[in-house]
Amino acid sequence: MTAEAAPRLRRASSRVLSLLLAVPLSLILLIHPITILNAQGHYNHNLLMLVMWGVAAGYVHGVGFDPRARVWQVLFHPLVAWGLMTLGYAVMWVH
Repeated sequence: MTAEAAPRLRRASSRVLSLLLAVPLSLILLIHPITILNAQGHYNHNLLMLVMWGVAAGYVHGVGFDPRARVWQVLFHPLVAWGLMTLGYAVMWVH
């Protein structure tokens, strides 16, 4: 992350985007989990784990928490969250 990108990702608008992506995705997975089944009717647990990681990272960023340790900053980076949540929406769109 560059020095110029850090303030942009800490703005309220980017935090709202994280929540707007995380809340519906988590509700869909909780209320109607059949949307992430593959063609054979089974869950792809590896893919589901990545999507849930994105949702968790979206909530962490969306509520305004900024991790101090470098490893947590990387794991819960908003760009990682947005990418993984987009993957989740794409999987649901295809199925």
